[in-house]
Amino acid sequence: MTHDPVSAASPAPAGTIRRVAVIAVDAFELLDVAGPLALFASATFDGRHDGTHAYDCRLVGLRPGPVRPSVGPSLNADAGIADVEPDAFDTVLVAGGVGARRPLSDPAVLDWLRRAAGRVRRLGSVCTGAFLLAEAGVLNGRRATTHWRHAEDLAAAFPGVRIEPDRIYVHDGNIWTAAGVTSGMDMALAMIAEDLGRRPALELARSKVMYMHRPGGQSQFSAELALQTADEPRLARLQGWVFENLSSPLTVEELAERAAMSPRNFNRVFTRAVGLSPARFVERARVDAARRRLEAGTASIEAIAYDTGFGNPERMRRSFLRQLGIAPADYRQRFGSPTRADHGQMQPSDRVNPL
Repeated sequence: MTHDPVSAASPAPAGTIRRVAVIAVDAFELLDVAGPLALFASATFDGRHDGTHAYDCRLVGLRPGPVRPSVGPSLNADAGIADVEPDAFDTVLVAGGVGARRPLSDPAVLDWLRRAAGRVRRLGSVCTGAFLLAEAGVLNGRRATTHWRHAEDLAAAFPGVRIEPDRIYVHDGNIWTAAGVTSGMDMALAMIAEDLGRRPALELARSKVMYMHRPGGQSQFSAELALQTADEPRLARLQGWVFENLSSPLTVEELAERAAMSPRNFNRVFTRAVGLSPARFVERARVDAARRRLEAGTASIEAIAYDTGFGNPERMRRSFLRQLGIAPADYRQRFGSPTRADHGQMQPSDRVNPL
């Protein structure tokens, strides 16, 4: 980070360098700062490593100098928040961490964030940075998300905020909120794609060995992660069997029989252990498998619907709308790897190596 003064500037139009600030208070989460800043700082207008950088990035603390994370080395803030005006920046993100969850005693910081909401093109938070935005009143009446572990606390402390606890990131007007850690990078990449277009963002994703298109509406959990929430061994084994047999009918009766329970008792025990009914779990597992195939491959929607147990495209479409709010064809169009317009073949140069 450099230490040249940050001067006020109006939001930059497309084609000019945009200024980005990440606000961090002591006990911040290191990845909430480093992940988004690394993406913005690396982005170029044409996606080339030797291209012109599209963003001028700053770390802003409560004061200039070292800012301590909850774990890891301190970072050096380019400026204190009292030394810059919000309209010095195009985009401002507030990092999360233990410090962000504590009420701030400095009203000037909250006032700065309130002014930023009306003066920057984009104001956002990563993880529990949403607590600071909510404390400033910026999120009142808006949809927002945060890390799943803290979503209930955020909702209880700020009832005027419409929390969507299962989302990776939420975009409501000029306010963006991300669930935390790696999802802050997903949100930053979405912002970069919005500014520069798909191709530079795709090249950046490839260079960072990350998914190009993890949509904001995607759940913070995949169905496979839900496997880890079932403590009872027979339920965990059953869930593993479900993932391996998605093309089977997977009725409650069939699953109950495999678990050696009556359907009624199985439904009750499974729902209590997993947090989803068996039917919802199966639907979620199928949607999860189908969306991965839509993102990565060129199989027809009909084939994917059959292979993942939906039976037909219409049933898959209804499930996608319920779970993700988007139809399979639109999902592939928006989040799939680039394809040949006529033949649906992935270009070799467009492959993105996922983590």
